[in-house]
Amino acid sequence: MDGAGPDGAGTGGAVGGAAPRRTAVETRKAGKTAMTVTTERPTRAAARAAAVPPRPPGPPAPRATPAPTSRAALGLLRQAGDGLAEAHRESDPLLRYPAAYLAALRAAAAVLAVRTRPQPRRGAPRDAWRLLVEVAPELGEWAAFFASCSDTRAAAEAGIARLVGRRDADDLLRQAEQFVGIVRELVRVR
Repeated sequence: MDGAGPDGAGTGGAVGGAAPRRTAVETRKAGKTAMTVTTERPTRAAARAAAVPPRPPGPPAPRATPAPTSRAALGLLRQAGDGLAEAHRESDPLLRYPAAYLAALRAAAAVLAVRTRPQPRRGAPRDAWRLLVEVAPELGEWAAFFASCSDTRAAAEAGIARLVGRRDADDLLRQAEQFVGIVRELVRVR
């Protein structure tokens, strides 16, 4: 059959490339064979789309330049960099671990400053890592990683040395450096 679609119904002569509208009245007339008859009349949306003239060739439309990064976000990124420098200076894991964690937390806050608008507080406060997943899903794995480090950071700040070793602090510092670098690219410091 000429112009048959995947269900065997003809598409012959659809205006503007739009699929013709199927009508229930015509389907009932076909009887027990359950054959679907199509009409040549396009939908209103297809008719409107066909009526819009194509854009003439020429230079592309000017792209809107993104707004400059907010001062708050720039300040948070600067604080994150300072936190990384502080973590590098610390030799004690109980000081290095929280400094690296807080640097990553400030970088996350910079993303939140760029991508969210203040809203009235409703309900219990939510942590930055959960908010980060909502506004920047591409950073979801990073957010999950740093959220899992929250209890260890609290233990380090409390002075519980058995939970934080030198290697743990060094690993977290490396991860925080990578995360802050990714955030700087994401926020596009101008």
